[in-house]
Amino acid sequence: MGFYSRAIFPRLVEFVMRGVHFTELRKALLAGARGEVLEIGFGSGLNLPHYPPGVWKLTTIDANPGMSPLAQKRIASSPIKVDHQVLDAERLPFPDGSFDTVVSTWTLCSIADIDQALREIHRVMKPEGRFLFIEHGLSAEPTIRKWQHRLTPLQKKVADGCHLDRDIAAIIARNGFKITELNRFYMKGAPRIAGFTYQGAALKS
Repeated sequence: MGFYSRAIFPRLVEFVMRGVHFTELRKALLAGARGEVLEIGFGSGLNLPHYPPGVWKLTTIDANPGMSPLAQKRIASSPIKVDHQVLDAERLPFPDGSFDTVVSTWTLCSIADIDQALREIHRVMKPEGRFLFIEHGLSAEPTIRKWQHRLTPLQKKVADGCHLDRDIAAIIARNGFKITELNRFYMKGAPRIAGFTYQGAALKS
């Protein structure tokens, strides 16, 4: 991992992702979290203050070690017990059926093998567990889609592997999940090419 990905990109993400519209979406999604939770792509820990009292343990992973120094400040002040690890989502070292809730916020866009990661998420969820997600991805508008496809190779280089053009709902559904809640919309304040958002919840199908 190069200097940009490890040292500069984490601070850029922290600056952008702490905006008010991101915060509103985090609060709404995380209200549905409960029990023992796994968060994929913890980043700098911006979700941490918004977990409800029903969460009693939080396991967090992030593939970028440069995020950890930023995350540790929030972990230190959290009332929730947090086990933070630097890991790829494609290889989760947890037993089958470990978690009541798995959370992913603006992370599935950047995972290299997204299908393998979702199979791992499916595996470590309890049979009655829930997968909560907010992700940006492929627009419903053909013109926007066209530009998303064109610009994704550049986006991957400047944004640490991020894809603009992943059909998040279709990818989740093809990996053993039944989507029970799904809202699709353009996020306020974001360019349309990067702001088409999938917000929802899924169960094991």
